[in-house]
Amino acid sequence: MKIVCIGGGPSGLYFALLMKLQNPAHDIRVVERNRPYDTFGWGVVFSDQTLGNLQAADPVTAAQILDAFNHWDDIDVHSHGQTVRSGGHGFCGIGRKRLLNILQARCEELGVELVFETDVQSDEDYPDADLVIAADGLNSRIRTKYAATYQPDIDLRLCRFVWLGTHQLFDAFTFAFEKTEHGWFQAHAYRFDDSTSTFIVEAPEKVWRAAGLEAMDKEEAIAFCERLFARHLGGHPLISNASHLRGSAQWIRFPRVICKRWVHHNGHAPVVLMGDAAHTAHFSIGSGTKLALEDAIELARCIGRQPDDLAAALADYEAVRGVEVLRIQNAARNSTEWFENVDRYASLPPEQFAYSLLTRSQRISHENLRLRDRGYVERYEDWIAQRAGLPQRGDAQQPPVPPMFTPYALRGLVLKNRVVVSPMAQYSCTDGLPADYHLMHLGARALGGAGLVFAEMTCPSPDARITPGCPGLWNEAQRDGWKRIVDFAHAHSTAKMALQLGHAGAKGATRVAWEGIDQPLPEGERWPLLSASPQQYLQGVSDTSRAMTRADMDRVRDAFTQSTRWAQEAGFDWLELHCAHGYLLSSFISPLTNQRTDDYGGSLENRLRYPLEVFAAMRAAWPQDRPMSVRISAHDWVEGGITPDDAIEIARAFKAAGADMIDCSSGQVSKLEKPVYGRMFQTPFADRVRNEAGIPTMAVGAISEADHVNGIIAAGRADLCAVARPHLANPAWTLNEAARIGYFGAEWPRQYQAGKVQLERNLERERAVAAQAALSPLQRALQAEAN
Repeated sequence: MKIVCIGGGPSGLYFALLMKLQNPAHDIRVVERNRPYDTFGWGVVFSDQTLGNLQAADPVTAAQILDAFNHWDDIDVHSHGQTVRSGGHGFCGIGRKRLLNILQARCEELGVELVFETDVQSDEDYPDADLVIAADGLNSRIRTKYAATYQPDIDLRLCRFVWLGTHQLFDAFTFAFEKTEHGWFQAHAYRFDDSTSTFIVEAPEKVWRAAGLEAMDKEEAIAFCERLFARHLGGHPLISNASHLRGSAQWIRFPRVICKRWVHHNGHAPVVLMGDAAHTAHFSIGSGTKLALEDAIELARCIGRQPDDLAAALADYEAVRGVEVLRIQNAARNSTEWFENVDRYASLPPEQFAYSLLTRSQRISHENLRLRDRGYVERYEDWIAQRAGLPQRGDAQQPPVPPMFTPYALRGLVLKNRVVVSPMAQYSCTDGLPADYHLMHLGARALGGAGLVFAEMTCPSPDARITPGCPGLWNEAQRDGWKRIVDFAHAHSTAKMALQLGHAGAKGATRVAWEGIDQPLPEGERWPLLSASPQQYLQGVSDTSRAMTRADMDRVRDAFTQSTRWAQEAGFDWLELHCAHGYLLSSFISPLTNQRTDDYGGSLENRLRYPLEVFAAMRAAWPQDRPMSVRISAHDWVEGGITPDDAIEIARAFKAAGADMIDCSSGQVSKLEKPVYGRMFQTPFADRVRNEAGIPTMAVGAISEADHVNGIIAAGRADLCAVARPHLANPAWTLNEAARIGYFGAEWPRQYQAGKVQLERNLERERAVAAQAALSPLQRALQAEAN
């Protein structure tokens, strides 16, 4: 096969040598516009895992690269005048020029033709090629030429950065943060050979402009960075090797590139994207060169498996790499956004700031950090526990308290841990009366170890219900029903009990979920619906609501207030107002459902007016020593709807009205929504609200294991974690997770102590077996010899 690689970067060179190894008869040419020893980068970074992939693909090249690597395990985070170090991260740095020279030499050794100083204008310059690899970089001409096929999506990110070098040698991967009068600058630095380190300086564009860097020439800009990061440079200057760039041109915005397709047929041969031409990943996770080399490995592997069916091999390559690249890019997006918003986290204590940075991409979890550096994690857990009011560990052999099991105090209430049983509709009441089913359901979960147990959304009037099976609090019988449940929980557990009050609005008068969710009740069983503006939730299906009058508003507000008084009499410890999910109060907040032209429509301030009025009336009726939260939809997931930026303003408004916490959910306002699901997918909303609006938050949504909760709490992304469906599957989810992670300090009901001991013993045995299975053959042999 005749192969032409346009672009002599890492991906093109590595693919060429792998294909030559696979079949020496292949005629392979790599064409590069620069000279052999030209390069405009400094060092590149690999993880230990990437080294393993290179070793499997070509041991000779891997050995040469490994010999040239500088390896380190530690990450240093310098901020607020302090340094936090953690270990076990396993990075390697190598000069980009050295890497290219190794790959070039290996290509020549194997018989690959290398052509330099040739600027290829078109893939059609090679009409006799059987396969063309477009590895022509970030600004790929080939990708632009066939954009209709590749469908690239290029997103210029919000920070400006410059890639510099220095002879200051760092002994850890270093993140340094310096605050100026204009805002925060950060440096990403790492050693890559015996005398040089990469030193990338980055800042949000508005900060970069305010500092005057746009108008500075290159020498002035470098001098500015040297002064700013002097304490980290040890007297060494910063160096630029981009002699072809002048002034502010050396500062660029990172372009996130993703292509829908990677293969185009030009009429003669397939033209395949590889490396930066196909995708980019922000330098803060160090995966650009990794992705490029792994593209080459996978394409060579696919062709090797199907040497006689190139089309099938290319389809496999596109499918396999598309998934992996998306995974890395998702992590890179999280990391990029963290660095674009350093000011959001700048108020965190240095210890928490560093932890937040380490876990920013969500690729590194709390337990993954523990595997990397147990000592660091245990010291940090001690710090979290002491800030929560727990005494210092007296016995070093005693394990620290995990973040999810630290107490949390708000107003006069103290929760024993950070786990919340989320309000989950059960549709099991008659005439709104909570009875035996709810005693069993909520009682079991109160015994199950969570710090706070929510009853499902409870309605202040019959016409506020979603379904006829929804609970209510519009009469004294219902109050007494709730009191029976709350009294049971208080008598038999240390869980606190919470009530969520809400009005269904336009989403009311529907069947219970198992008879058809959101489907209207039969004719004759429905009740009139209210909302901010006339609305039909399911077009052509739902009843149409009418817009509330001022008299309606007064009646509904007073009903919420009376329910609040009865909630106090029932003994609830915590009260939440439901302003999310398209229900009545949400319909005022979202512009998708509020088209009013009076004082309650238009601007966000006006749209919040009635929900805030209801909240204020409830807060006045609720005891001052008991907390009150508000659930909001922090994102409507529909163009023109509520955005996370709006959520910050909504949170600030409720904070000013006396809210103690924002429960950050999203969506369910419109059937046109297009949410992006995933692990902890709504936690970024809680993170933003907490750290930008300055109010405690509750995270909710796809939080399903202790590792999630520990990471969220430890990073300061939320103060509590509401766990829903896992608690449906297992009322004792919290206790089970404690045993699963090896924490034996969780409080169990005394009647269940025998079960605690057995569960902990069984899970301890499972962990030991798993640890043994994870040992390498050499480790097993050494262990057997020691025994």
